[in-house]
Amino acid sequence: MSLENLENNEFKTLMQDHILTLIEYMFNANQEFGVACEIKDISFEPNLPEELHSSLPEITLFMLANYSFDSATIDSTQLVFEAGFGPDNLGAMVTIPLLAIKQLFVGEYPVMMNIASIQDESEPIEEIDSMSALLNNPENAKLFKKSKP
Repeated sequence: MSLENLENNEFKTLMQDHILTLIEYMFNANQEFGVACEIKDISFEPNLPEELHSSLPEITLFMLANYSFDSATIDSTQLVFEAGFGPDNLGAMVTIPLLAIKQLFVGEYPVMMNIASIQDESEPIEEIDSMSALLNNPENAKLFKKSKP
């Protein structure tokens, strides 16, 4: 099966329902867990200071334990919890669309992986051929010898 077959709304709905079911199971079992998420799709209320927000990795791991676990709620589209950030433990409500959750962990064990994208099918996906991608990185220039005419 091609990955293209997994980029449709039917698969996204299936994956979102799966993530919802697993997290509901964790809540019902009173099991603390972690979620690795794409930070670009997450919102914070209040917004984190720019220097703190920019320090978060592209895929950020949030551990829902103690107060974060107790404050967490879920609905059919998103997970919401409160967390502290930075040395001053700045509190913010974290809202994560379910499809932005790429992995779910219990302890150090991954129990779920999501390859579905939050991107809407109707959004154009910029395609680039492999040679153009290779040439776009200046570090790759040394891979090609310049030929003299």
